[in-house]
Amino acid sequence: MPLLDDILGQSRFLSRLSQRRPELALAMMARLNEPVTAAEISGWMSAQAVTEDKLKPILRQLKQAVISRVAARDLTGLASLTEVMEAMTVLAETAVDIAQRVLMAALVDRYGMPCSATGVPQSLLVIGMGKLGGRELNVSSDIDLIFVYAEDGETVAADDGGNARRRISNSEFFTRLGRGLINAIADVTEDGQVFRVDMRLRPNGDSGPLVCSLDMLENYFVAQGREWERYAWIKARVLNGRKADQDQLDSVRRPFVFHKYLDFGAINAMRDLHAQIRREVAKKDMVGNIKLGPGGIREIEFIAQVFQLIRGGRERSLQIKPTVAVLQLLAAQGVLPLGTADELVAAYTFLRRLEHRLQYLDDAQTHTLPQSDDDCRIVASAMGFASFEALATELDDHRGNVSRHFGAVFAEPDHGIHALHSLWHDAQAEQQGDEFARLGYRDPATAMQRIAALHSGARYQQMASGIKERFDGLIPRLIQAAANTPNPDATLLRSLTLLESISRRAAYLALLQQYPQALEKLASLVSSSKWAADYLQRHPILLDELLDQRTQATSADQAAMLAVLIEKLDEAEPDVERQMDVMREEHHAAVFRLLVQDLAGQLTVETLADELSVLADAMLGIALQCVWRKLPQRTMATPKFAIISYGKLGGKELGYASDLDLVFLYDDNATNAGEIYSRLGTRLNTWLSAQTSAGQLFDTDLRLRPNGDSGLMVSSVDAFRRYQLESAWMWEHQALTRARFSAGDAALGTEFERIRIEVLSQPRDLKTLRAEVLAMRDKMFAAHGSKDANADEFDLKHDCGGLVDVEFIVQFLVLGYAHQHPALTANLGNIALLKLAGGLNLIP
Repeated sequence: MPLLDDILGQSRFLSRLSQRRPELALAMMARLNEPVTAAEISGWMSAQAVTEDKLKPILRQLKQAVISRVAARDLTGLASLTEVMEAMTVLAETAVDIAQRVLMAALVDRYGMPCSATGVPQSLLVIGMGKLGGRELNVSSDIDLIFVYAEDGETVAADDGGNARRRISNSEFFTRLGRGLINAIADVTEDGQVFRVDMRLRPNGDSGPLVCSLDMLENYFVAQGREWERYAWIKARVLNGRKADQDQLDSVRRPFVFHKYLDFGAINAMRDLHAQIRREVAKKDMVGNIKLGPGGIREIEFIAQVFQLIRGGRERSLQIKPTVAVLQLLAAQGVLPLGTADELVAAYTFLRRLEHRLQYLDDAQTHTLPQSDDDCRIVASAMGFASFEALATELDDHRGNVSRHFGAVFAEPDHGIHALHSLWHDAQAEQQGDEFARLGYRDPATAMQRIAALHSGARYQQMASGIKERFDGLIPRLIQAAANTPNPDATLLRSLTLLESISRRAAYLALLQQYPQALEKLASLVSSSKWAADYLQRHPILLDELLDQRTQATSADQAAMLAVLIEKLDEAEPDVERQMDVMREEHHAAVFRLLVQDLAGQLTVETLADELSVLADAMLGIALQCVWRKLPQRTMATPKFAIISYGKLGGKELGYASDLDLVFLYDDNATNAGEIYSRLGTRLNTWLSAQTSAGQLFDTDLRLRPNGDSGLMVSSVDAFRRYQLESAWMWEHQALTRARFSAGDAALGTEFERIRIEVLSQPRDLKTLRAEVLAMRDKMFAAHGSKDANADEFDLKHDCGGLVDVEFIVQFLVLGYAHQHPALTANLGNIALLKLAGGLNLIP
């Protein structure tokens, strides 16, 4: 069989196995075109009579049957890397599960069932770590395991006719079970072993107990858990048991691994861990190690996992385990450039395939390139290369790409003394004024005074040493960055205020320290806009947006953003406070992205207003869904309820700081509909306007509802129509010219629009209309306009000749002429309506 000879020629391990068990070679070739599946493995095990004394040989026979076909399919190019890793993972899971069940039954028969203090039966949770946890197992890998049980207690024997059994603690029971499980899988017998087992990742490593309770694990995380253990626990996964067991473990694991804030300090910890590995590699001359050496597999895993540690607490989607999936998600989220992710995925695939071919030689857990010419030739051929030199060339390309990207992510920030160091530590020295002037500052004295006040201030003096060190490194760089902007003085003052306000959060300082480009973008942004500086000060979490490749992309996919938001809200269910924070955070981020694009000159006034308005509409709709879902008396899946927007949002002319003028309508004949929808409106308004730890979603104003503050929170659509036709003031009809359906029941929105057109199309006496519009304009000027007629400042909105005058002109034209020209009732915005009025010769 030429094909069999080719396969065996690439693996001495398979050759020896085939000689010892010829039937395996026949079976391997007979089903070469079929991948090894979980169903096949399960079916094979179900056909075996597995007892405690037969456990070891049966598991090893299973291993040999699986690895032979997996290796053959891999070496002939029939199996993808994913197929190989999944088959090995399923094999390990099956071996652990069968061994645990058989040995557990024997121990229960001997000592009784381990139970909690309240009598609840307990089981051993076997946690797969590393590649096993991530479903990325090697063909010749050890498996990293941790043994955990839920609650302490002792064994309880079933009624066995009066023959009392010795009771033992749950800890002793599961320790015996754990030792038996390790032996069943890792012992080397005449049939070899299933997998080597490594237990060193358990709490306190080799010096810790073999098994621990969940309480002990949680206490360990809180009191002793180290940074590198957060990295190790990313991939932790319960191999046996129910989903509830994984959920129970995750409730302990997740807060330890994934912090709620953006944890840029994780970069330093991962950098230190990598430096230790590099020192070990250099000491043992392991440059040829494709796992631990430069540009190897571990560096790719570090890149993926450091961003999981940084962002996983806020981005639940990043709490996944497979390395390739993480890299692809980071690219989709704009954290990594797409080209970077593609190169890392290509390198990971190449290195893992090469790793497997090194291990196929002798079934050895090796990651080192071979030394002998024969082995080099075999590995090159197995990888599809004509020579080892050709293989080495492509390998060097991949490792070079990995090293370059690793350096970009983990590059040590410049901790050396900055050239402007003395401007921070000795700001009051006389010569410093000349230095500030040389840098381009127009008011050196003020800059010096602000720097000195910050340096001597209580907040700086009371900083923890680690935070102070970061702060000291940032200020000179900030002085330089501000000097590079058109208005260095204002930029420096705004930036220092922002930096001081966030100084208690080491993660934000770490971000700006680790990524100099973020500091440059920050200086540019606050230089362009004081409002932007204030916005970042209120929402410092947005500093992360400075690193997002998509921030300045004008073709942002709002639908995708909203889908992610809804997914996050579902994940946070039923935590109302967290859901409100999530909505605020996502809205702030979306507004910030528009702000960056606006300041870069990428958006017209109309485009910006449209984008902000569409975003607000979407947030209103999502908030309505969230509140309705939590209303106890709701009787249907979706409410017969509409959110009507007036003012800036109604005219799709929303600005950054605009409040929302809203009116709530319902159309439901149920007996208690008014009560239900009133409660819905009240809770919705709270959801929108309440201040939480993440700030406020919108500042809402509900005074435009029928009868204003004295009116009902929510009106029926019939009552609204009667009010508008019979009781509304003229200024309320003015407001109606810029009103529209924003969210909720679309049919009710259509009915509102019909009513709006009916009201606006009523014939009006132009003289009376003019008098009422002017009277309202005078009232608004008296309340909000500039009081000093000789003042240099001009209120863009309220002073004569400002925005309100333009809006009142449009409203007068609509109310005065819509009965003759129905096109004027369209809610097109002021600019379009003015053009329309000009075309109708109502104005020049």
